[in-house]
Amino acid sequence: MDERPDSQPASNVPDYTVSELSGAIKRTLEQGFARVRVRGEITECKRYPSGHIYFSLKDEAGKISAVVWRGSVSRLGLAPENGTEVIATGRVSAYGERSSYQLVVDRLEFAGEGALLARVEALRKMLLAEGLFDADRKRPLPFLPRRVGVVTSRQGAVLHDIRTTIARRLPREVLLWAVAVQGESAAEQIARAIESAGRMTDPDLRPDVLIVARGGGSLEDLMAFNDERVVRAAAASPIPLISAVGHETDTTLIDFASDRRAPTPTAAAELAVPLRTELSADLVHRAARLASGLVRAMQTARSRLDRASARIPDLPSLVGTLRMRLDDRSQRLDLALPARLRDAHARLVMIERRLPGPDTLIERRRARLSLAGPALRAGLRQLLERRHRALAGLSLPPSLPSSAIRLQRARLDGVVGRLEAVSPRAVLARGYALVESRGHPVTQAAQLKPGARVRLHFADGARDAQIVREKAEGQGALDL
Repeated sequence: MDERPDSQPASNVPDYTVSELSGAIKRTLEQGFARVRVRGEITECKRYPSGHIYFSLKDEAGKISAVVWRGSVSRLGLAPENGTEVIATGRVSAYGERSSYQLVVDRLEFAGEGALLARVEALRKMLLAEGLFDADRKRPLPFLPRRVGVVTSRQGAVLHDIRTTIARRLPREVLLWAVAVQGESAAEQIARAIESAGRMTDPDLRPDVLIVARGGGSLEDLMAFNDERVVRAAAASPIPLISAVGHETDTTLIDFASDRRAPTPTAAAELAVPLRTELSADLVHRAARLASGLVRAMQTARSRLDRASARIPDLPSLVGTLRMRLDDRSQRLDLALPARLRDAHARLVMIERRLPGPDTLIERRRARLSLAGPALRAGLRQLLERRHRALAGLSLPPSLPSSAIRLQRARLDGVVGRLEAVSPRAVLARGYALVESRGHPVTQAAQLKPGARVRLHFADGARDAQIVREKAEGQGALDL
């Protein structure tokens, strides 16, 4: 054997290039972990414009990178979100250029029902606090809808059951919004379908009631109907909405936001449209009640009419009675008027007898004037004497001019003149006469008729007179 001083010692460790080693590791990982299920909490989740989703799964002691290729996103089963504990199913693969490995995920599911229920309960409390489940938001379902909208999968027995039930009860037009009822995109499709139905404005196309339905399944299968987007879309729907998700024991958040909840899709169809036989029976019953009510009303009206007609007297006898009463009143009136006139005349005669005569009244007035005249003259004299005494006793200052004295005397003479001017005798002395008829002064010629007796008072006495006839204005007609 030749020994060379610069030769390396022999070794059984194989030599690899970097790419050879990376490829060997990749093959080993992919062969050893061809299909695995990894449980952990999603973190660092990012969705790229290319459609790929990158995130990490971690637990208390470690973390592993994961990726969902664009072609597998629609088959994931749920949308990855940070903080969600999931079980990721896929394979382990290595990326040779960076000497890193990652989990290539093709399916995600929640890590047990406990985590799902906790997530659903947290969302329920949040939406409840916002008032999305309040009873006053619920609207009544239409009694006779023209068309029924259905949001469900095109495959499966749900759509067939709803159509069959509606056709059996009361045939109505059914509008279908075909959506996925489970999977990552199911929640988005359901919410978009509900919003699309609510935005319809054409009355010939818009449904009157909307049914959101799917068949039974596990809690994970029904998670699309616990999605916040779906619940908010159901609460905001302007069309009355019926939820029929799962079996009778299944409850999802859309049941709280909908206007009515049905235990099954068939029951939802029964709530949406009434039963034709029941409507027919109800119409027959109402028609019978209406006919019976009309008969009773007619009988009551006829009975009241009979009682009223029995109380109305016979018209000819009533007219005869009124005619007799009129004749009696007429006869009594004919007798009563002359008697009334006689009674009135007798009362006038008695009153006339008690009244004093004109001469007596005139003498009384003359006596009163005779008494008043001297008293008035005496009063005037006394007033003049008091004024003279007052003037005589008035001590005038030397500076008072004689004109002031003359002024006071003129005022006194004026007062005396006014007093004598208003005296009745002063008026008669000027040529006037006072005409009295039955003791009352006469101020107008129309008050006297021919033949009436009057008394004329002059300044020096009185004379009786009689009206002879009427003459033109300005001519006398007295006979003294």
